[in-house]
Amino acid sequence: MNNKIFVSLILASTFLFAKIDITTSIMPQLALTNAIGGDKVNAVAMIAAGASPHSYEPKPTQMTAISKAKAYFTIGIEFEEAWIGRFHSQNKNMIIFDSTKGIKKIKMVAHHHDHDKDEHEDRHEHYEHEGLDPHVWTTPKNMIIMATNIKNALVKIDPANKISYNANYIKLVGSLKQTDLQIKTILKNTPKGSKFMIFHPAWGYFAKEYNLVQLPIELEGKEPKAKVLIMLINRAKKEHIKAIFVAPEFSAKSASQISKTLNIPVVKISNLGYNWHEFMTSFAKAIAHYK
Repeated sequence: MNNKIFVSLILASTFLFAKIDITTSIMPQLALTNAIGGDKVNAVAMIAAGASPHSYEPKPTQMTAISKAKAYFTIGIEFEEAWIGRFHSQNKNMIIFDSTKGIKKIKMVAHHHDHDKDEHEDRHEHYEHEGLDPHVWTTPKNMIIMATNIKNALVKIDPANKISYNANYIKLVGSLKQTDLQIKTILKNTPKGSKFMIFHPAWGYFAKEYNLVQLPIELEGKEPKAKVLIMLINRAKKEHIKAIFVAPEFSAKSASQISKTLNIPVVKISNLGYNWHEFMTSFAKAIAHYK
């Protein structure tokens, strides 16, 4: 075989089977990208489970990955506000896709307010974040929308593998719908409007989807002051809260204080892990157990 032809075949083969480098912000996005992309993509997440998306700073090795990425899938978390511009400067050829396009976002409530007339002063202790809740990945419906956006993005940048992406997407959607049915089954005996207390209000979409109410402890990412903490303890008593949920990415100091005062457990659970199905059903089981 002619050497030039041989070299051409090698180069063509390398190009044909080369994986597309994709960067995502969090692990649930990575799980979706891998499920759809399969062996056609080489995807990474900037924020590992256990790290806070509100204050995370990329490592040098991650900046190197950014320089090679064909595309970046955003999700709208605080970390991106500080870094996405720098990422684009690092790699001007990288295409940025919004994986949350089409999701109807809800308001981010910092913590509840008390309407009791005999707590006139405390009922004004009500705050809301200025923006919308970025934790969109906590419902199967939203994950399906994200999966659709990711699939469309992959098809756009790699149309040659459209059939593979579509087939993987259909399989993934079926799995996400099955997770939704499992969560509904787990919560079937949990009364509508059941309340759960949590440090960081990262389960707003989950609560809305499954007719629950989350009672956050934090105030815009900060531990509550003594007066507010007393109010939260009184509210927990009134609502017969049986557990307090905290994520490993955040402080558990105030949650521990409430836990000790009321003699109820602190349950740690994160929604930033790779195994989305597992942490979603685990949270549903915990809610059903401590209802």
